[in-house]
Amino acid sequence: MDTIAAISTAPGRSAIAVVRASGPKVTEIISRTMGRPLPERRPLLRWLSHPQADERVDRVLATYFPAPQSYTGEDVLELSCHGGPLAPQLVLDALLAAGARQAEPGEFTRRAFLNGKLDLLQAEAILDLVDGRSRAQHRAAVHQLERGLSKRIEELREAVVRCEALLVYDIDFPEEDDGPVPGREIDQAASEVLSRIERLLETAAEGELLREGALTVIAGRPNAGKSSLFNALCGVERVIVTDEPGTTRDAVEALVSLGGYPFRLVDTAGLHEAAGKVERRGVEVARRYLAGADIVLFCVEAGRGPSDAELDFLAGLEGGVPIVVHTKSDLVEPDQRHYAPELGEPQAFASAVTGDGLRELSDRLVEVAFSGSLALEAEAPLVTRERHARELRRARGEVEAFLAARSSALAPEVAATHLRAAAHALEELLGVIAPDDLLAHVFAEFCIGK
Repeated sequence: MDTIAAISTAPGRSAIAVVRASGPKVTEIISRTMGRPLPERRPLLRWLSHPQADERVDRVLATYFPAPQSYTGEDVLELSCHGGPLAPQLVLDALLAAGARQAEPGEFTRRAFLNGKLDLLQAEAILDLVDGRSRAQHRAAVHQLERGLSKRIEELREAVVRCEALLVYDIDFPEEDDGPVPGREIDQAASEVLSRIERLLETAAEGELLREGALTVIAGRPNAGKSSLFNALCGVERVIVTDEPGTTRDAVEALVSLGGYPFRLVDTAGLHEAAGKVERRGVEVARRYLAGADIVLFCVEAGRGPSDAELDFLAGLEGGVPIVVHTKSDLVEPDQRHYAPELGEPQAFASAVTGDGLRELSDRLVEVAFSGSLALEAEAPLVTRERHARELRRARGEVEAFLAARSSALAPEVAATHLRAAAHALEELLGVIAPDDLLAHVFAEFCIGK
């Protein structure tokens, strides 16, 4: 096994950077770059030198973690050096010159998985922690890293194996009219497994929303305050706002956290009979976003009654839950702020200028988009990736096929193949069975140095 090394912190100007190495040559690299061994798990300040140029590179805080008590399960050297564009690279160059090679994306975590320090679900949780942009996604990733989902999958696999064990009695005692285990007990156990898989799969939609963000499209007629609302929810001016109608002629997207939950906000061109070619193109883009939206924030200026075109738009909306936002509420006296019954529910008033109503609107967005997550128990695991859902659907299909085989009075040996296939799907989900192409796909998403 090669010894790998990489910079583990993001490039750019910073106070410190972290460079680490993992593999069998770590102790040799320590001697070649620092002159003498390091104590175990005790950080020390040492000068690090390039072994070939024989010149000092940086004064580093060096920690040696011997196998197997390390992140990867191998000998690991972790160096905290000065940050910036040059110092970390020179430290890495010294490690490479001392016998390491450049790590590939995710190779440290891949070695941790291969050495039994993590299962595949935990490895994916680490990636979610790195990529997480909301507290809700962070909490879900931490729970998965603590093996919340892994334990649930292991329990399901054990339940499938128990069903298979019960079925063995039918195979071992074929001369019995009714084996030592009643047939209804086997069917009941399999039905319970099926129900548990279904309950876990029901969380897949919520898990995907937590990872990707709820697609929230801001729509309305030109100059209805869409871009101002977009900027206010983003907390920064992302789009130009003027009094001239039709300023936004394309879709502008931003990932924001509202109430600790992720949203993909999209500001779109005003919906109207566009005169110019560019405006027509912008309206077409807006309609494509609307077709895939989870939520549509439909902007209507406060104090102005809805037009027939706006009512027709809401009536014809096919994708996404509509929330009508009465924008520019600061221009209307509080006693004149009235909901329009013909616009349906829910409705909200908001001002991008004063911030009035924005907190209430954010709360409403969370309630609409993440009602399923809010209803779950705090420790309930979530299916957060399509890979998870795919393998669970595969396991569900095999258990359903097993029950169908039982009801068709097929031979127990034939029915048992479906239980074995269901267990196989769950084992692949955990990474107990992990083809090389699966591992390559999972760890290719990681950054170098993780």
